Amino acid sequence: MTDINHGVKKTGANGSGEAEHEDFVTMKIGEQWFGIPVLGVQEVLGPQRIARVPLAPPEIAGNLNLRGRISTAVDVRKRLGMPPRDEDQPEMSIVVQHHGELYSLVIDSVGEVLSLSASSFERNLPTLEENLREVSKGIYRLDEKLLVVLDVERLLGLDHVQAA
Repeated sequence: MTDINHGVKKTGANGSGEAEHEDFVTMKIGEQWFGIPVLGVQEVLGPQRIARVPLAPPEIAGNLNLRGRISTAVDVRKRLGMPPRDEDQPEMSIVVQHHGELYSLVIDSVGEVLSLSASSFERNLPTLEENLREVSKGIYRLDEKLLVVLDVERLLGLDHVQAA
């Protein structure tokens, strides 16, 4: 089990360490906001040329070359069972490392980096869709949106996927 406090830093109004915060890179897929701990993000990319891999599962968008390193591109929309993105809608990628390999998480857009109080973190709601619960560590309730904290380990646990 992954510890939610990985990457938590203590900061107080006067630097005293009174409150714990974690920084998240936020991203949007459809109308849903997601967050990944900033320490787990290698880089953020704009639209990329992705080479399709024959016979790969539908969730695998293909491979891309990142300065000489091959990265597996995972279409997070397909992984979560969400409807396909519009053809004219650009996509972005967040690159993460998992078991020594680079993965490019293909998403709709990247938001801002948020520093959120660990005390406002909540476990998954029973009403959260099952496809989101299965890859989520928990949630943060923000002003008018719900931020689902992705568990990259579970998101990339592609062993359940059948070849297309």
